[in-house]
Amino acid sequence: MPGGVNSPVRAFKSVGGTPRFIRAAKGATLEDVDGRVLLDYIGSWGVAILGHSHPSVTKAISEAALLGTSFGTPTEGEAALAEMIVRLVPSIEVVRLVNSGTEATMSAMRLARAATGRAGIIKFRGAYHGHGDMFLVEAGSGAATLGVPSSPGVPESTASHTLVANFNDLDSVASHFEAQGDQIAAVITEPVCGNMGCIPPEPGFLEGLRTICDDYGALLVFDEVMTGFRVALGGAQERYNVRPDLTTLGKVIGGGLPVGAYGGREDLMRMIAPDGQVYQAGTLSGNPLAVAAGRTTLGILESNPDIFSELEGTGKTLGLGLEALGHEYGVPIRWQSSGGMGCPFFSETPVTDWQSSAATDSQAFNRFFHGMLQRDIHLPPSRFEAWFWSTAHSTTDIDRTLTSAKDILAGGLDA
Repeated sequence: MPGGVNSPVRAFKSVGGTPRFIRAAKGATLEDVDGRVLLDYIGSWGVAILGHSHPSVTKAISEAALLGTSFGTPTEGEAALAEMIVRLVPSIEVVRLVNSGTEATMSAMRLARAATGRAGIIKFRGAYHGHGDMFLVEAGSGAATLGVPSSPGVPESTASHTLVANFNDLDSVASHFEAQGDQIAAVITEPVCGNMGCIPPEPGFLEGLRTICDDYGALLVFDEVMTGFRVALGGAQERYNVRPDLTTLGKVIGGGLPVGAYGGREDLMRMIAPDGQVYQAGTLSGNPLAVAAGRTTLGILESNPDIFSELEGTGKTLGLGLEALGHEYGVPIRWQSSGGMGCPFFSETPVTDWQSSAATDSQAFNRFFHGMLQRDIHLPPSRFEAWFWSTAHSTTDIDRTLTSAKDILAGGLDA
């Protein structure tokens, strides 16, 4: 396997060393092949909002597997999951299930181009929307960790249709529209960035994107693969009260199994085959195992409305604790979070976009990462990745995390 992994962000290329190989997971912890139990802040990159191996979810998967793992025909389960998504996500009227977040974003942008008759798209510097050719232009996350701003293999003719703006900077978006507004099909953004660290939108930014798109007849696409059902039950669009035209989903809606979805206004989604001429298909789309896990997960979230305030509280406790420790030991730490995702930046200045994220102290993060790993606390192996916690993370887990951080910071990040 390239690099010994099946996804670059799993490697330790950015921080150095060798990743832990995991054999099992339960609740807020992972167990590696050597038997060490690790407190986990990756959560399968945002998937495990209920913690790992939630008994209701694993039961649903087991029961579904006994009936068959793939049929290639419609099922009641996938229709029921679609109905849940439409009910819970404010902007989605019609939804199509796919197999990954990358499939969802690629399909949504094809639809946006078909609906507008335009080729251009705007993305934000450092944002990652999957590995589709059109998105690998100044991408963040693993691409930035590897030092590859634009992947080899992406034709110049494809990249030329992708315009890049700065997150939280409406002027940079407006300038593209002023120059070639009649050629821009859509603006795609994570409403809360999670691939340049966690960067929430500044007040008025998402609202401004909505206004600009409306003024120029372009579509606004929210990539909620990460934020969907994690920062609020209805996703970031519910939390920040801005409705996109199209939304992409993944992670949480599969309950730990491969899944993706895209949806939005009915007039747009009815352009998808077989209702319309925009083609997209998938052999395993709506897989009965993923659908069973997703329905169970969303059902638990919907029936427990306090979950999201509890996740918010956990993040605030963790963040306030880390910032206080940084102040005590003279290490500049800025915590940024939204719902059940967040991260610390080793920075003295605000972090609002890719440039300010890239200017944070990488060496301080790397030393902190390895110090925490030595204490069996498993963090994302890059300063450009958000942390994720779950309903399984207890106050004892947070106390342990802060105690470990104190030991490291007290030693001047040399532990």
